[in-house]
Amino acid sequence: MKPWSTSTERDLRHLLNEWDPIGVADEVPDEYDCMLAPLLGRLHGGAGQTEVDEFLQHELKDHFGLDPLGLRPDAMAARLVAWWTSAERADGTAGGA
Repeated sequence: MKPWSTSTERDLRHLLNEWDPIGVADEVPDEYDCMLAPLLGRLHGGAGQTEVDEFLQHELKDHFGLDPLGLRPDAMAARLVAWWTSAERADGTAGGA
């Protein structure tokens, strides 16, 4: 069984599109889908804010070719960890599965 549901993926996609570090989510709503599985895997595995922040910084620099300064991956990491924790409490399962 998958550790998360398609609604969890949809919710994460929504959060990433709200953040929209390259400013294209309105035109390309699946632009950040490359981060869905890696982020969900980390969150499901118990990753905290530091690990998620490091992942986001790596993606911004190495995948998207951006300087993360000013894009606040640390704030996004905090938001994602809080979202994940909230989804776990709401369902009693990891990430709203």
